[in-house]
Amino acid sequence: MIILYQYSIILIFSFALLVFVLLFFVSAPYGKFSRKGWGPDIKSKWAWMIMEFPSPFLMTIFFLTSDLKSLPQYIFILAWLAHYVSRTFIYPFSQSGREKPYPVIVALMAVVFNLLNGLANGYGVFSLYSYNLSWLYSWQFISGFIIFITGFAINKTADEKLRKLRENTPGEYVIPRGWLFDFISSPHYFGEIIEWAGWAIMTWSLPGLAFALFTFANLFPRAIASHRWYKSHFPGYPPDRKAIIPFIL
Repeated sequence: MIILYQYSIILIFSFALLVFVLLFFVSAPYGKFSRKGWGPDIKSKWAWMIMEFPSPFLMTIFFLTSDLKSLPQYIFILAWLAHYVSRTFIYPFSQSGREKPYPVIVALMAVVFNLLNGLANGYGVFSLYSYNLSWLYSWQFISGFIIFITGFAINKTADEKLRKLRENTPGEYVIPRGWLFDFISSPHYFGEIIEWAGWAIMTWSLPGLAFALFTFANLFPRAIASHRWYKSHFPGYPPDRKAIIPFIL
């Protein structure tokens, strides 16, 4: 297992670099960037559920089979599942675009990543690293947990506001307004980047760092592309609104 873990870490870091570069040239073909030419597709709701499922499944398996269960690790699994149970079983069936086509090849690439990520974080956090009760009083856990919860709240709030907006304007895109949308175009991406940065600090682990870097590498270029899309499609788009970092970028 240690060999699989090590290769998973290497691949996640490698994929982060590759994805970060590629996404500045080729937008992932789903959502507002959906387009033909990517082979067969399935409905978005099934794609999301299938590609996200390995993360909660593997983390749960590694947690249940671990001999190192401590209170910090109970908190880790609850934090992970808080995100991924929603992302796997609720979000796919509540989003407005759940019936839209989603390229199978993109879903399969996400499955591969989530298998690697679930293995790396599951084995690392629950079998390789050790966290005793005193870890709850460490600066890493306290600051990381606060950052994780903050990012989680931002991500879920943004998702819910976008869901309601799309329910009120089915079949068309409009300019999101209010809350963090007055400052950045993609609060949901901003929140998720913060969330997994918090996970990396809270667990103080190499797989946590790998996941946080991949999240940034994946979502930062997409946020930039989304911001440009809004500006090109809406001449009246707020000129002071940034892409993903309030007041900065």
